[in-house]
Amino acid sequence: MDEAVARLVLWTSICEIPMRILLVEDNPDLADAVTRRLRRSGHTVDWEQDGLRASGLLEYERFDLVVLDIGLPRLDGIGVLSRMRERGDATPTLMLTARADIEDRVNALDLGADDYLGKPFDFREFEARCRVLLRRPRAQAASVVRIGPLSLDHAARRATLHEQPLELPRREYSLLEILVGQLGEVIDKQELANRLFGFHDVGGPNAVELYVGRLRKRLGHDALRISTVRGVGYLAEAVETPAAHDG
Repeated sequence: MDEAVARLVLWTSICEIPMRILLVEDNPDLADAVTRRLRRSGHTVDWEQDGLRASGLLEYERFDLVVLDIGLPRLDGIGVLSRMRERGDATPTLMLTARADIEDRVNALDLGADDYLGKPFDFREFEARCRVLLRRPRAQAASVVRIGPLSLDHAARRATLHEQPLELPRREYSLLEILVGQLGEVIDKQELANRLFGFHDVGGPNAVELYVGRLRKRLGHDALRISTVRGVGYLAEAVETPAAHDG
């Protein structure tokens, strides 16, 4: 890894709140490798091979990031991006291209692409560029977040409660990160389902209820209160510790 890539990786070693990502790539082997890397970081990834199908999907589904290949069947990546920006969709977009022609890259940037990466690429650089784009609309956060006796180390994807390791499966940890990242805000149940599950996963609002129930049991009652807002979703709040009084 060259020095420039190393600096980029180091600079982006911050908290990673799980996001929903659309990957549009017609090479199944590359798509599988990218999907595995992103899911390992806790993100939900949906994959489309066809540019026209991806464009239609983007008209009614919300994503936090689009990773978009330029060379796609039926509608190329430039066309997909153009349609996105024409309807006011400002979702951060990372373009992928195996083409050497600088015109493709210039056109993509002129249309509103946020970044581009040439193929073949180093996966460490790919992940670093994704982290930069995912972080742009959000305030930077500390790598370690503490809420009373609960501690989340985003970089290591590890949680502790009363300084004891809290063993959480991947989706329960992702759910906890989302709730903590929007502490004090009501989060729609369907939005949680979209961020935790891809199109091809077995999940949905009912599965969210199951994961919330499990998380409540693991956390107990002295760190984080997860309240059900009937008909809407969930609200996570820090549990207030009673102030000590001098006797």
